Amino acid sequence: MERILVIGSPGSGKSTFSRALAQRKQLPLVYLDQLFWNADKTTVDQVQFDQRLEEAMARTQAWILDGNYGRTLEMRLERCTQVFFLDLPVEVCLESVQARRGTVRPDMPWVETEEDPEFMDYIRTFPQQQRPKILELREKYGEKPWVVLRSRGQMDAYLRGLDAGMAEVKREQR
Repeated sequence: MERILVIGSPGSGKSTFSRALAQRKQLPLVYLDQLFWNADKTTVDQVQFDQRLEEAMARTQAWILDGNYGRTLEMRLERCTQVFFLDLPVEVCLESVQARRGTVRPDMPWVETEEDPEFMDYIRTFPQQQRPKILELREKYGEKPWVVLRSRGQMDAYLRGLDAGMAEVKREQR
């Protein structure tokens, strides 16, 4: 029973990686942004978000959760069996967020149409503000397997490795 967290800065590729991982592992995928945001760009309150998150984790025994949401990260770490931390450079994350603007995405209930300066500042300060908290939690939950990927190339290589392993299993089953 796999329960996987995919965390990292906005723009690091969490949702794209999570989709690819979910497809390969045949696991249900939950986007935390879908639980937090409404289609009209408003957010739900903490109680409703927590309730939605609890329901999503209880819906099936295995899942992939895509997103940071630091307030609930430790609670999710307690329940997960593996963590993927996408630790990409700030410049890559900023470029990705700019490139996706105006695109319909399955992980968001609305389309980003313009730059949000506060959001871009969050990305710029992620290495100083959020990354240390994640690394601290990695120490605390070190018994769980953590995969740290630092580039798109490493993400692709990891997925290719899964593909190769699955192909090998299929050959052995014949």
